[in-house]
Amino acid sequence: MSDYVLTCCSTADMPFEYFEKRNIPLVCFHYTMNGEEYLDDLGQTMSFEEFYARIAAGSMPTTSQVNVGQFIRFFEPYLKEGKDILHISFSSGLSGAYNSACIAREEILQKYPDRRILIVDSLGASSGYGLLTDTAADMRDNGTTLEEVYNWVEENKLNVHHWFFSTDLTHYKRGGRISAASAVVGTLLNICPLMNMSYDGKLIPRAKIHGKRHVIAEIVHMMEAHAQKGTNYSGKCFISNSACYDDARKVADLIEKKFPHLNGPVMINSVGTVIGSHTGPGTVALFFLGDKRED
Repeated sequence: MSDYVLTCCSTADMPFEYFEKRNIPLVCFHYTMNGEEYLDDLGQTMSFEEFYARIAAGSMPTTSQVNVGQFIRFFEPYLKEGKDILHISFSSGLSGAYNSACIAREEILQKYPDRRILIVDSLGASSGYGLLTDTAADMRDNGTTLEEVYNWVEENKLNVHHWFFSTDLTHYKRGGRISAASAVVGTLLNICPLMNMSYDGKLIPRAKIHGKRHVIAEIVHMMEAHAQKGTNYSGKCFISNSACYDDARKVADLIEKKFPHLNGPVMINSVGTVIGSHTGPGTVALFFLGDKRED
């Protein structure tokens, strides 16, 4: 058993059972829906089906990040046990959680000066952030030291690619992320925006693709263009989706056909309630290890 604990935020969007099995404690974000606050606990308090059904019916959830006090309460039990901590944080380009974790570290280590808390800004989100954490967990389980895992994650986090598309612009319009006119035109023309995560951990629109079939083909092409070893890619591939499993399955089927050396079948997860509060239904996200993100 390792002498350190690997932790992350709930926004890594892997199944609840996965984190239990891999022994990765989570610190949970929160969201508020219809005046009531909930934990972003990977579908335990509210199922993903109910969450996205409420959004489709008109609910507009709001989200809140993990604050300094919550991080202190999260870290302290492991420090009391004499454990060091490697915390991989949600992207600083999307949230202030990384900054809160760093402040909490400085405060709590005054009480436990012999312990260490190493914090990585993942510059990632959803199951791409999950893929980075999963790789760190594999290294931990193989006996890699705290410092070695930390250094590897810092050096390789920008090699995790995040590609997204959306087939439903309704929630983007409701949340003010696109204008009503753009939503109407996009819907009429069957436009599916293709986006990715930039080098500084922000979600960037890259192309407006006409039609679901074409955007599915394009997102798979992005993996062909950027994956390590191209179609000989032998790493893991994760997909997350917000209430559009069939679309995610189509992407996964194409990838499993084009990339015969994958490390296991494509894992399809749900976009969690915090990220899903901003995307709404209809988003498919693809994650893999590739060349370094530079823009």
